[in-house]
Amino acid sequence: MNTVLDQLRAIVGDKHLLSDGDLSAFEVDWRKRYRGKALAVVRPGTTGEVAAVVRLCARERIAIVPQGGNTGLVGASVPDDSGRQLLLNLGRMNRIREIDPANLTMTVEAGCILQQVQEAAAARNLLFPLSLAAEGSCTIGGNLATNAGGTQVLRYGSTRDLCLGLEVVTADGEVWDGLSGLRKDNTGYDLRHLFIGSEGTLGIITAATMKLVPQPAAVMTAWVSVASVEAAVELLQRAQARLGAGLTGFEMMGEFALSLVRKHYPDLRHPLPPAPWTVLLEQSDTEGEDHARALFEALLEEALEHGTIVDAAVAENIDQSHAMWHLRETIPLAQADEGPNVKHDISVPVSRIPAFVASTDAALASHFDGVRMVDFGHLGDGNLHYNVQAAPGQDAAAFLSANEKAINQLVYAAVAAHGGSISAEHGIGTLKRDALLQFKSPVAVRMMRQIKQALDPGNLFNPGRVLER
Repeated sequence: MNTVLDQLRAIVGDKHLLSDGDLSAFEVDWRKRYRGKALAVVRPGTTGEVAAVVRLCARERIAIVPQGGNTGLVGASVPDDSGRQLLLNLGRMNRIREIDPANLTMTVEAGCILQQVQEAAAARNLLFPLSLAAEGSCTIGGNLATNAGGTQVLRYGSTRDLCLGLEVVTADGEVWDGLSGLRKDNTGYDLRHLFIGSEGTLGIITAATMKLVPQPAAVMTAWVSVASVEAAVELLQRAQARLGAGLTGFEMMGEFALSLVRKHYPDLRHPLPPAPWTVLLEQSDTEGEDHARALFEALLEEALEHGTIVDAAVAENIDQSHAMWHLRETIPLAQADEGPNVKHDISVPVSRIPAFVASTDAALASHFDGVRMVDFGHLGDGNLHYNVQAAPGQDAAAFLSANEKAINQLVYAAVAAHGGSISAEHGIGTLKRDALLQFKSPVAVRMMRQIKQALDPGNLFNPGRVLER
């Protein structure tokens, strides 16, 4: 095996092959649920180096686990504990290759931090609209591999919708250069969509051509209190009718979720008193602040008059807007401070979310005494982070260990009954692999296996993630 490590060093350079010392930053996932042991960590700097590493591993039958910022939540980006899997971290491949303002595209390497891409676009007075809480550390390659969603899917779509082309290293070490900036290309199968969302199981994404949009002329943000999930859905319908494509964000948060923020981050200011449910609403406008404010205030006045909302606070400046979003994005941190919990990243048709929440809350309460629901997420696109916290005073880790499987079964069955998906934006990884077989169509699973066999017949890439083989 030392011969293999020597060959890897020859490809990437001695300092970019890590095999000794503390490698926990690469071998432990963000939630600290999965801890592996890598054969080594290799950090290539070019697509050619990635291809050379893949060819070597294919020849030696060494499995490869691709990794970006290691911010995933389903155990897809760390090695198993065998000590035989090579962890391929793409963090050095962080160059922005091209910005094309006329074509409204940007070509970036997979290791680019999302925030870096946002800032590079902003410097050209353009917007890269993918936005999520981990944007300071997650990478574009990881965003693509998981088809990340975030807070602006409602207007701009998920990462898949923002991608026009890919560069991918295949399982035999060839490089597919599909870095097209074309919005129309009807020449057979659209191969990029196979790799987007595949969690590194079909190929290694090394670069991508992404869409940009003009910066909005004005952004309006409001923190809105509502009495029920039904009222939140009604507000969404009113906002879509009033604001149209200008509606860019619509987040819903339950009171217990925000109470954890107040408990663990007491210095953060909340715009309104506690309410059963809170909506964070954002509009982007191309015609200027006066036009945006008039539309926004008319929407809120109408909703207040009809009893759809209880109260609203409108951000007066960008700092207040950022503060509102910071409250929303602090919920996962506050929940982690409260202790381990059973997480669900699910999607349900928006029209069925009120019934799903009411019936599933009741079922969980009847089966698990005292559980608390940390319910928040992207209501505008039907994606909820529907998490279950142990009862007050109960050992959170023990609760998770004893009840996670049963809770997952209950929640996933409810999701299926309401026509939803057990994974909206986090992926399958190791965490949901078995559940996928139960809740995905057998026909779909069979086709997925056939695709895996066709593109990665030696099971080289991320084995055991998404599918058991």
